[in-house]
Parts: sequence; C-alpha cells; structure tokens
Amino acid sequence: MIHLYTAGTGNGRRASVMLEECGLPYQTHKLDLAKGEQKKPEYLAINPVGAIPAIVDEAGPGGAKTTLAQSGAILLYLAEKTGKFLPKDPTKKAEALQWFMQVSTDVAPTSSTIFYMTNVAPDKTPANQKFLESRLLALLQHCDNKLAKSKYLAGDEVTIADLALVPVIDARKALIDQTPGLANLKRWAAEMMARPGVKKGLAAS
Repeated sequence: MIHLYTAGTGNGRRASVMLEECGLPYQTHKLDLAKGEQKKPEYLAINPVGAIPAIVDEAGPGGAKTTLAQSGAILLYLAEKTGKFLPKDPTKKAEALQWFMQVSTDVAPTSSTIFYMTNVAPDKTPANQKFLESRLLALLQHCDNKLAKSKYLAGDEVTIADLALVPVIDARKALIDQTPGLANLKRWAAEMMARPGVKKGLAAS
C-alpha cells in the first residue's frame, strides 16, 4: 500500500494522477494547508520541508518502507516501480525526461507563481499577473509546437512528461481556452482529460 499525503494543488494532483494511471493501490491523506497541517510534527516526520505531496510506500525497493517527497521525484519513482510511462529505449527516454523537466522546472513553477501573485503576494499588481500569464503562454506555445509533430510530448505514447503537465492545464484552463491558437495543446488536453486515471487523479486531491 502507498500512502499519499496531499492537498488540492498542482503538485498534489500530479502525484495522484500518476498513482491512478499506474494502477497502484493507495490511500489518500488530505492535509489542510490553510490550517497549517503540513507543519505539524507528525507530518514533518514524513517530510521535514513541510510541503506536499509525499508518499510512504510500504513495499518499496527490496520490500523496505520508502518515504519520498517532491512531485517530480514521486513520478520518476512510480514510473520506475511500475515500468510505465518512461520509455525503455534510451533515446526516447531522454526525450521524455527532457520534456518532463521542461514541465517541472519551467511550466509548472510559472503557473504556481501566478497563483501566489493572484492570491498570496502582498502587492497583487495586474501588470505582474499579466507578465506571468504571458510567460506561461509562451512556454505552452513550445509544448504546442512539439504536439504539432507528435501525439504526445515525447512521441507516440503517454509519458511522465504528459502526466506532469496535466494539472497545469487543468488549473489554467480558462486562460488557455480564451487564448487564440494552441490548437495542438488543446487537442492533447481534451484527450488527456478524458483518461479515467487522469479524471480520478485530479479528483483525488
């Protein structure tokens, strides 16, 4: 059994989407971030950083209990555990990892910064929000360009790159829908959002 500690954020949903798509049994433990539950001692014993998501896999490598935080690390761990969503061919694997990192280090953080600028930052200036939205759309245009050449981000099969991008697209659906173009990304999004595992994973957090 895998225990998932999560909340309704893009990072949290990324982990639950991957768990659902891998078909792994897991138990969800939802933390109320507004109440600071992620900073309680019992959770800090799991992830000292006090951030979600985190997993505790009771049947980790060699049968040992394994604790892991960070959504990107969790996706890689689950891909290797199950042999799913990470190509065996070295060249295809390298491409999948490239796009996985593009999503994890550029696209997703920009989307998160939009959230903080809109909801948390003490100086919520429209100009800054517009700047960040334009940056996000520029990054998504690169994804759209790639999806004009292949069905998914790293070729003809779904990989961790696609599953990492799903929560961002879900969170920024209104912005994407009102933006002209991005036809390839929108085609991809419609297909990904129709997957049962993606639906369940997005709803789990």
